Amino acid sequence: MRFLILSFLGVFFILISNEAVAQSSRDSEVKEASATSSQIFSTKKKGSKKAYNQQYDQSIKDYEKLMKANKKKYRKMAKGMEKPQYSDPTYFGHKKKPKKRPKGKRKFCDECGIVH
Repeated sequence: MRFLILSFLGVFFILISNEAVAQSSRDSEVKEASATSSQIFSTKKKGSKKAYNQQYDQSIKDYEKLMKANKKKYRKMAKGMEKPQYSDPTYFGHKKKPKKRPKGKRKFCDECGIVH
């Protein structure tokens, strides 16, 4: 019984709050209807084109700046890949070339998984 009363009160308060919101939004609709649509579009259209073009130009500049930074980064990476640890296959994932031990003393390498 208690649950039924609480749920009824909850629904009642929700309905009251919805009516208050609905009435306040209606006042704003009446104010907007007073201005003609041709006045609204004529003022917004001119400014919006100019703002769009400025934003487009700015985004092109940002893109070019980003591409310039990427070009520099890729050049640096390519230069680093010329190091022997990347270009020489005998290094096989090592920073320094691994030692070649005699057959009886070879060890398992944790870094590359090869015995050398």
